[in-house]
Amino acid sequence: MNTIIIGIAGGTGSGKTSLAKKILAEYGEGEVAVLEQDSYYNDLSHILYEERVTQNFDHPDSIDIDLFETHLQNLINSTSVKVPTYDFSTHVRMNQVTRVTPHRVLVVEGILTLHYSQIRNLLSIKIFVDTPADIRFIRRLTRDIHERGRTPESVNKQYLTTVRPMHEQFVEPSKYYADLIVPEGGENKVAVDLLRTKINSILA
Repeated sequence: MNTIIIGIAGGTGSGKTSLAKKILAEYGEGEVAVLEQDSYYNDLSHILYEERVTQNFDHPDSIDIDLFETHLQNLINSTSVKVPTYDFSTHVRMNQVTRVTPHRVLVVEGILTLHYSQIRNLLSIKIFVDTPADIRFIRRLTRDIHERGRTPESVNKQYLTTVRPMHEQFVEPSKYYADLIVPEGGENKVAVDLLRTKINSILA
């Protein structure tokens, strides 16, 4: 099986996940699979919780890039993988895993997808979702409070101390590797139509 990998990067709350979900919804799990960078955060179970929460989760070193790359290579080589499940409230990997089988089209999404050269080299199409910082912050604040059990104070502190500076240092510069820059992610219907056309040509 020849696997085409589409990489979607962009800042936190930019709309990467919604774009990936729109693509998946267009075709279903039989033809397109999505692999999230967030599943590959390093397991911090070996350190105390009080120390875990002080880690910089927006730095490239927070990702288990070796496992991430290995799984992509396995899928390219028609081998199924067991994707970790990460608990964002405790910052540890759970015992549960998700089995992902090889697909002709694989969508990889995450803030640093275009940062790592070893991941970029595997991508057939590179996309950067570009959304204004204020909108991204509001989305992150809402998500972290409702989905990850965070307090507004902790979200604000993390945004100012790590999220924003890491975005400026690592995420924003990676958009220059992109083949396509998409404003507003999944809400950009024209971009979704363009991707559908490209994927259709691949599947054909």
